Amino acid sequence: MTRLTPEYLTAFFLGRNGLSPEAVSAFRTLIYAYYHANPRPMPWRATDDPYRILVSEIMLQQTQVERVKLKYAEFLGAFPTVHALAAAPLPELLRVWQGLGYNRRALYLKRCSETIVAQWGGMFPRTVEELQSLPGIGPYTARAVAAFAFGVAEPLIETNIRTLFIHFFFHGREQVADSEIMPLITVTLDGERPREWYYALMDYGVMLKQNHPNPGRRSRHHMQQTRFEGSNRQLRSRLLREVLAQPGITVEELLTQSAAGRETVERNLEALQAEGFLMKRGGGYLVAD
Repeated sequence: MTRLTPEYLTAFFLGRNGLSPEAVSAFRTLIYAYYHANPRPMPWRATDDPYRILVSEIMLQQTQVERVKLKYAEFLGAFPTVHALAAAPLPELLRVWQGLGYNRRALYLKRCSETIVAQWGGMFPRTVEELQSLPGIGPYTARAVAAFAFGVAEPLIETNIRTLFIHFFFHGREQVADSEIMPLITVTLDGERPREWYYALMDYGVMLKQNHPNPGRRSRHHMQQTRFEGSNRQLRSRLLREVLAQPGITVEELLTQSAAGRETVERNLEALQAEGFLMKRGGGYLVAD
């Protein structure tokens, strides 16, 4: 096979109801050739430490790569091991996490570390099933840690991989479901080098987004990220930041720092308490610890 255009591969796949070994080999050759010719060095790709890989995977969720690169070293400097993170006070963790957004991810990461220390003696579980049993860890993150840390070859999908497979195998299609993509990911998976293969797929997907109208928008699961400015997410972040800076701050003081009404502020403060971020002491609020 020499004509690996989206039209050709789509017709080949749909016409034969499957990919031949020749097609799989040609597809891998194409993806690896781009990957090796266009390296994207990243600090988490230089390690197979499952803790460091988990940190990077949690940080990379809904956060730009360049911002993660800046925070990754700082975070590991503050919490170099799973034991250090498990023992860290929550206020310290949230201070280091500031700038990444989605503070709930920091809380999940700490709870993962606490579970690994308490239930696994600080040794990372190695199977997808065990990893997915950790707090806040979903199918993708469990498979990513298993692949990148332990070389476990299980099919996984994320936004860049989804983009690539839609581009090559679903030409002209809209509303492509992940259930249609996963069999292709499975049959093309390089079982001997899953870590390198998935990095190669991701990098090719990034290139496609930069050079084509994003094919991922043709996914049934595509969601436009909501604006942060003026959102309730921004208000939650601001409230948490003010409590970190001024432990014991009251509702009245928080209202002066926010353009939101009392009902909205109080509702968010109650939610932050229920989620384990804040606690109320007297008339003021503290970060829970």
